[in-house]
Amino acid sequence: MIRKLIACLVLVFALAATASAQRWEKLFDGQSLKGWSVHSGTAAYKAENGMIVGTAVLGSPNSFLCTDREFGNFILEFQVKVDPELNSGVQFRSEVAREERVFKILRDGKEITRKAPPDRVYGYQVEIAAAATGNCGNVYDEARRAVFLDDFTNKPRAKAAFKDNQWNKYQVECRGESIKTWVNGILCADFKDSMTPRGIIGLQVHQIPKDKFKPYQARWRNIRIKVLK
Repeated sequence: MIRKLIACLVLVFALAATASAQRWEKLFDGQSLKGWSVHSGTAAYKAENGMIVGTAVLGSPNSFLCTDREFGNFILEFQVKVDPELNSGVQFRSEVAREERVFKILRDGKEITRKAPPDRVYGYQVEIAAAATGNCGNVYDEARRAVFLDDFTNKPRAKAAFKDNQWNKYQVECRGESIKTWVNGILCADFKDSMTPRGIIGLQVHQIPKDKFKPYQARWRNIRIKVLK
């Protein structure tokens, strides 16, 4: 009887630990940028009315507000609203270069060399941009391979999932090599890639050419994550 009782208690504690590990966790407290830091550029980020608001700055390269923590397997959810003129995205399983990084990329049978300067954020990025681009929800390899990693040619629903000038709900799921994204409940990217198994999450404000510059903004809210085994 005692052995059975001990076995039951062990099982209860194990189930409780599993449930705790797979609980939703807020990455943004709605009031401050605690746990986040800016890299790569000088875009302005602030907490405002329960949102993170990123504003383009003249002369700044791509900027990223990044989590201090790294994540491996997870489900990430957030809502985003972006000025259609501002390209944006959310990095995941990404890294910040501590020193210059050199990437040797094989493309069309040829080796291409790409460099990332110190403090440059690189890695997977789920695309956020004007609906007309047809790439929202696809995953771009920022500052590394510099290509979209899924083919949206025969994905008309994915191409039309994003809505301009509205709040759009995103979900990113990473389980080992499997990477999937959803925009407004529609499955968009679905592929396998193992280049980076874990890394930071970062909110991008893209650079704006000088001749087209305005202080365009991207806004994020309800940012949460569920860490998976």
